[in-house]
Order: sequence, then C-alpha cells, then structure tokens
Amino acid sequence: MTFSIEQHLAQAMAALEEQQARMAETARELQAATASATSKDRTVTAQVGSQGEVLALTFHTTAYQEMAPAQLAAVLKDVLNEAKARMGEQISRSMRAFDGVGESLRLAVAGEGEDELLSVVSGLDLDALLAPLTAMRPGADAARPSHRQEEFNG
Repeated sequence: MTFSIEQHLAQAMAALEEQQARMAETARELQAATASATSKDRTVTAQVGSQGEVLALTFHTTAYQEMAPAQLAAVLKDVLNEAKARMGEQISRSMRAFDGVGESLRLAVAGEGEDELLSVVSGLDLDALLAPLTAMRPGADAARPSHRQEEFNG
C-alpha cells in the first residue's frame, strides 16, 4: 500500500468535520436543555438551564407560608443545588461522548503505523475544539484560572 499524505489529510479533515458537526449539535441540544428537582416535602420544584440559571420556581402548596425564613431558605437552596447537579450530570454525559476524540483524529491522519504524520496533528488543540461545550459546564467560570497577577505587599 502506498503512502499518500493527501489521502490521509482528506480522511482526517472529513473526521474532523464530522466531530465538529457532532459537537455543534451537542452544544445546541445543551443550550436548550433544562433540569429540575423537587424538594423532599414536595413543596417546591426548581428548574434550571444549561448555564445553571434559574428558569422557574414552582410552589405546589402554600406550606412555604408557614415555614420559618431559615427553613424556606434551606429548602430552596437544596432544591436549586439538586437541579444544578442534575444539569451538570446531563452535561457530563454529553461530554463523555467526546472522550478519545483527539486520539481518533490523530489516528485518522496518521493511519496505522505511519508515525511521521503524528507530528502534524500532535498540535491538535482538543481543548479549543471542546471549549464551547466545556464553557457550558456549571461552575466553568469558577474553574478557569486567573491570568491576573496578584500584588503582594508583604
């Protein structure tokens, strides 16, 4: 079998375009996704969006009117955290579908046993490809390292 860099690059580009289409579809699905949770006492249901934003709080009874402020706050906190956790699990499941994408793209370019092409794709920035999906993960903003230098006056 003869070695054709053009053929391997064409296959790799087709694989990359397929992965990008899958990622774009997943991003669209996650943008529209919601998750909800209901409190243990069935007093309230919270619904959140893919960015963790609160979309709705539905009170099913008037029992909340009898609660002490601290008790109501605890119920709301718990139900909101549960809804956000469910959204995080949904996003994580979607992201797991892309495990190994970088390696499969590298193999698509290099083919079997053609290590010289690995250097061509070793610079493939999988983080950049997955950035739109990663940014949707709840708490993604807090996980980003700060590039700002803190001043120390000690």
